[in-house]
Amino acid sequence: MTEHELQNRIRVALSQYGLVFRTNAGSFWQGKQSWSREFGGYVLTALSRVEGLPEGFSDLLFIDAQGCAFIEVKTKNGRLRDKQKNFLDQMQSMGHRAGVARSIEDAIKIIQGGQ
Repeated sequence: MTEHELQNRIRVALSQYGLVFRTNAGSFWQGKQSWSREFGGYVLTALSRVEGLPEGFSDLLFIDAQGCAFIEVKTKNGRLRDKQKNFLDQMQSMGHRAGVARSIEDAIKIIQGGQ
């Protein structure tokens, strides 16, 4: 299972407990989607660079009546980058629920304050 597939499964599972947002960290490109006969599909035109959340910000932001939780999604063998670890450590030091989820069960433990 890819990290993206795992993120989607976690988002669905956590939605019964509160609000779940997929975040975009770092910079990325966005533009207008147009159909291209030449390429036989949609392409982006009028591109512009957009700055998202700071590097290291967790993949998922969860919000419920207790506040917020930050969830970094990784596959079984996925490695946490230093900026991601620092972000999670900082959120935990501020009293927020935060952690790495390699499964739906891990994510539920994080939002329940068990990780």
